Amino acid sequence: MNLLSIFLQATPGGGSSPMMLIMMGVMLVGFYFLMILPQQKKQKKEKAFVESLKVGTRVVLTSGLHGRIAQVQEDGFVIETLSGKLKFEKAAVSREFTESRFGDKAKTTEKTEDKKEIETEKK
Repeated sequence: MNLLSIFLQATPGGGSSPMMLIMMGVMLVGFYFLMILPQQKKQKKEKAFVESLKVGTRVVLTSGLHGRIAQVQEDGFVIETLSGKLKFEKAAVSREFTESRFGDKAKTTEKTEDKKEIETEKK
């Protein structure tokens, strides 16, 4: 059989039955609830997190850099690290380095950083 005879044997209007339209509608609704809606919720949560950051908050950037927010600017943050101050975009902040997220690790890091700051101030 050649390709032309296969197309000629197809039923007229074969793909436009009401059942096919219902199935397409169900698929679109499923995609919305399974893919689009969770992504929108995640974006809103991330935006609220970035907007809630303030000066003095310890953060971890997407690159793995740990530091403290020294300044909050319109387009980004100035992050203070042990090697100096660096400016980053707001989207670069990955998570907050707090005791609730990291437990004892945050406490020990905070104590050592505070000791280093006191030592540098004495010099």
